[in-house]
Amino acid sequence: MNHVWALLVPYRLRMAAAWGLMLLELAVELVLPILMAKMIDDGIVAGEVNSILFWGSIMIGLSLFSFAAGITNSFIAARIGQNYGFDIRKKLIEKVQSFSFGQYGHFDTSTLITRMTNDVTQLQNAVFMSLRIMLRAPLMIIFGTAMALFVHFKLALVLLVTVPFMTFFMLFMMRRGAGMFRRVQIKLDKVNSVMRENLTGIRLIRAFVRSRYETSRFERAGKALMEDTIGVIRTFESIVPILMLVMNGGLLFILWLGFMEMQNGTATTGEIVAVINYAARIIISLSIFTFITLAFARGKASAVRINEVLAVDQEQLPAVTESYPAEGDLFLENVTFTYPGGKTPVLHSLSMRVERGSIAAILGETGSGKSALLSLIPRLYEPSEGRVAIGGRDVSQMDVRQLRRQIGFVPQESHLFTGSIIDNIRWGKKDATDEEVVEAAQKAQIHDTVLSLPDGYNTVIGQKGVTLSGGQKQRLSIARALVRQPDILLLDDSTSALDVKTEAALINAITSQNCTVLIVTQKVSTAEQADCIFMIEDGQIAASGTHRELARKNSLYRRLLESQGRGGGIHEASGS
Repeated sequence: MNHVWALLVPYRLRMAAAWGLMLLELAVELVLPILMAKMIDDGIVAGEVNSILFWGSIMIGLSLFSFAAGITNSFIAARIGQNYGFDIRKKLIEKVQSFSFGQYGHFDTSTLITRMTNDVTQLQNAVFMSLRIMLRAPLMIIFGTAMALFVHFKLALVLLVTVPFMTFFMLFMMRRGAGMFRRVQIKLDKVNSVMRENLTGIRLIRAFVRSRYETSRFERAGKALMEDTIGVIRTFESIVPILMLVMNGGLLFILWLGFMEMQNGTATTGEIVAVINYAARIIISLSIFTFITLAFARGKASAVRINEVLAVDQEQLPAVTESYPAEGDLFLENVTFTYPGGKTPVLHSLSMRVERGSIAAILGETGSGKSALLSLIPRLYEPSEGRVAIGGRDVSQMDVRQLRRQIGFVPQESHLFTGSIIDNIRWGKKDATDEEVVEAAQKAQIHDTVLSLPDGYNTVIGQKGVTLSGGQKQRLSIARALVRQPDILLLDDSTSALDVKTEAALINAITSQNCTVLIVTQKVSTAEQADCIFMIEDGQIAASGTHRELARKNSLYRRLLESQGRGGGIHEASGS
């Protein structure tokens, strides 16, 4: 858990100050029972009012000093805890952003959310408790027992027997509780996962009338979390009654033994009161220790879960030896690719060439490897074998940031962010001017639609663009890619919701962009506008050529034409 606790190093001086104030507060608490004993024996029992006022004034002064130290300690501890939580969340989001696609797949989205929220909160609480009362409670138990022995050794022997027993009991419960809380956090991950799926898929759930099923699924996950949580609470709630039973029994024994010692003249009233006062403070500290145990059991479980994310080693990338070329064709040479954790290659010794400034359409059945091919170009994944090159330069030797700045990528699922339309388009290029945004929207064939909205480009769209149609979301995603003015534009089946006329206008506009374009598509109407078509089958290039060439020579392409009602155009395409 070094990654988690290392983030506390910048706060070591403030932590030392907090512990120093806590020790001052503790010192006052340890001294007060002795002063009380002096006031009782020298003042109350002896009838000396001046002695009562003297010792009483000292006790009031020390109490005010202790109060000030405690308030300052709480303020510093709270500040450190909140800052520490912020640092962990920042570190976690930076770590997740640095994950490769393969590493990201190791963690479910819901568990990452839980770790960044609930688990971090548990660590914040643990840090606050450690600065405020973690050391104070055990030190009060240790030094309180020692002071009681100093005041009256025989009476304090009861504490010397009961306190170690209860301390070991608490440490045992803390160790046991860490595993229990870890299981609770895993169940919370499951609840968050089901809840996230329900909220994101609410329209589909309504359309398929599956509300009852999803509600019951959430209830099952929630019930499992409730049962585990109840088990933890039941275990830890039993600690306090056990503590109180043992310690109150010890307190009664001290009172009885004190009475016997007074009868024998070997103990004064002040000494008995002092020992009982120390015993009461120890009981309170043990009760507080229960909450400390609870907080640290949770904190330990959360620290392990957070450390699992922070400990993921960043993938070592090859040294940067190539810069992005000013121009050049795109090559994939003998590329074989298997998804991380997979066993079967998605692409097999695939080779293809796309001339710079041309449009290439990629067709193939579902699962043939089209999306995997596109993901290799911006190095979202690395090929298992072979290489991807631009202008003869291997992309694996290029700086990833420099490479991706030259690429516009539009995935299958159009993901938009909560905010205005202009912010969503400008997300592709943060310093884009209003003119560049409008130009990108015009090329993406969404400009007129945006102007028809009540607030135009300042119209706020819902989460993931829920207020827009599928075609509108696709065109906004394309505008976001075009505003980058990319050298290579990757469209992963991102025109599927567009009609033929809009799609044709879009491709014509993209042609004027003077960039290399790869379009994954299932529509022949899209492919025939491309300069070259690549047919992928079982992870390999089955055929390539223009629309006319493939329609004339390739049976697979002719079957695709016929399946889309274009069989009558085969002879026309072949020049017959």
